Amino acid sequence: MNSFKAIRVKEQEDQIVYGLEEVTADQLSEGDVLIKVAYSSINYKDMLAVQKNSGVIRNYPMIPGIDLSGTIVESKDSRFTEGQEVIVTGFTMGMSHTGGFSEYARIPAEWIVPLPDTMSLKDAMVFGTAGFTAALSILALEKNGMNVADNPEILVTGSTGGVGSIALQILSKIGYKNVSALVRKEHQEEVAKSLGAANVVFADQLGDAKKPLAKTRFDYVLDTVGGDVASALIPQISYGGSMSMCGNAGGLPVNTTVLPFILRAVNLLGIDSVNVPIEKRGSIWEKMASEWNIADTTLVNEISLEELTEAIDAIKNGQHLGRTIVKL
Repeated sequence: MNSFKAIRVKEQEDQIVYGLEEVTADQLSEGDVLIKVAYSSINYKDMLAVQKNSGVIRNYPMIPGIDLSGTIVESKDSRFTEGQEVIVTGFTMGMSHTGGFSEYARIPAEWIVPLPDTMSLKDAMVFGTAGFTAALSILALEKNGMNVADNPEILVTGSTGGVGSIALQILSKIGYKNVSALVRKEHQEEVAKSLGAANVVFADQLGDAKKPLAKTRFDYVLDTVGGDVASALIPQISYGGSMSMCGNAGGLPVNTTVLPFILRAVNLLGIDSVNVPIEKRGSIWEKMASEWNIADTTLVNEISLEELTEAIDAIKNGQHLGRTIVKL
């Protein structure tokens, strides 16, 4: 292996610049396993990684990309063999460890999940970090009482983005009927319904975020955006209901009071996809490869590394729908 292609992010004269370069293996971070990358995907965090002062990338230069699927070409760890197909998401990949926007990646063995037998390398990145996060959110809500048999009212925010679009499809596939999608723009309504939403709620219909308690509308909320949206929804959750939270595209602060929690027993469930213990990941990927597999119906755009900067700009400008995967 000589040189190969990768996206590199650099700090130049107090500015962040990034683009396609020819790199060599000695520019990859340390690890036990060398992977020939087949696919990566673009997530909101990847967009943040190429912005100034985002806090995502810890040192420069860096190859971004927080997830990948591919085939092992070298392994110093007995758990993995040459030719084995694998998935890597999260940990510090694409942040302080060179990531998936590269034709090759060197990864610590303890970050690697074997690809399920019934899943392709492409489908693994149709899910990617976004799908893994959606699955974690649904599992957390079900652990806290959400059940198909109860026919609960569920709202998914950021419903046409990466996490939200996959969450809508999984919820629909496993039998939830009363699933609403929160959208901001009229053209997103048709998209959300095509993904499985029974109803659509526009952001300007959420009501006053300053009310400590409001009329209950939803039993469970799968929130992907945070900020004012989450603030407005917490007072509208039914007694004993829950909200999972996994994103901050709508802002970091959440303004609320203790009343929904002490008068309605509402639960807030934090979702982290980065540091989930490796021993828990395999079963989640197996579920996404079987009864939760919606890869064939997901809204997917496939691009090359050369087209990546344009796709990242679309996310930054709020023009991105569904999932974008990068074919290496």
